[in-house]
Amino acid sequence: MSPISLDLLRTFLAVHRTGSITAAAQTLGLSQPAVTAQVKTLESALDRPLFDRLPRGVAPTPAADELARRVAPALDSLDEVVESELPSDEAVHLGGPAEFLCEVVMPMLAPLVRDGLRLRTTLGLADGLLTGLAAGRLDLVLSTIRPRLRGVRAEPVYDEEFILVAAPSLAAALGTREPASAPFVAYAEDLPIVRRYWRTVFGRRPSMAAQVVIPDLRGVLSAVRAGMGVSVLPAYLCRRDLADGTLVALAEPEEPPINTGYLAVRSGAQARPAVARVWAHLIQELRAAPPF
Repeated sequence: MSPISLDLLRTFLAVHRTGSITAAAQTLGLSQPAVTAQVKTLESALDRPLFDRLPRGVAPTPAADELARRVAPALDSLDEVVESELPSDEAVHLGGPAEFLCEVVMPMLAPLVRDGLRLRTTLGLADGLLTGLAAGRLDLVLSTIRPRLRGVRAEPVYDEEFILVAAPSLAAALGTREPASAPFVAYAEDLPIVRRYWRTVFGRRPSMAAQVVIPDLRGVLSAVRAGMGVSVLPAYLCRRDLADGTLVALAEPEEPPINTGYLAVRSGAQARPAVARVWAHLIQELRAAPPF
């Protein structure tokens, strides 16, 4: 059998880690047909199938899992050598939820930026960001979902606390009535944050529908502040409003709902001094802070 090129193995590993020909193609800067052709070439060289095609993505065969187990450490080590030789001013690519990144993380990174750090941020939902991390498009991701992707390491670094809030005028109008009787402002149509809060605090699913939907928690905060409705918001976003009386808490549970946040890094990325520096700095800063 003729030698198998590193390019074929890198393409295989990208598909194996992302579970998608499309995502692997985006990562590698290749077309989907090119990635498919390289996978087929490798399968032909090994004389065995490596992936089962699914309606969405691909699933590795046992042979693919074994091959990934054998080649991933060597390819990651090679990438570490290459990445360690990159210029020291190479930008660090950080992903995370828009609100948390802008409100909490950016101030934490200000000293590193003043010291020369070049930073690029990608805002979005956890699943897409983690896929981008595994695929190599990002170096670090902050996520409230624990990553379970090949080639990704994660550490729990912060807790996110949630509060049921309303404007004082709306809270007064509610009086002793149930908060559920008020209009609700939500991040999404299916009330993901509100739903979790209701289950944890009240022991049941919420029965109300959203009156207003804004897919940005800062917009939700603005709408609640204006008296448009009630909502559940992370404490880091509404703590100042609670302190100055712009908002009031409608419940004070003994154990408020909490999300654990993780800092994830892709294999090999920490060989770059800038990535390692941001990783260590964020772990220290986030773990030292109180629940957000």
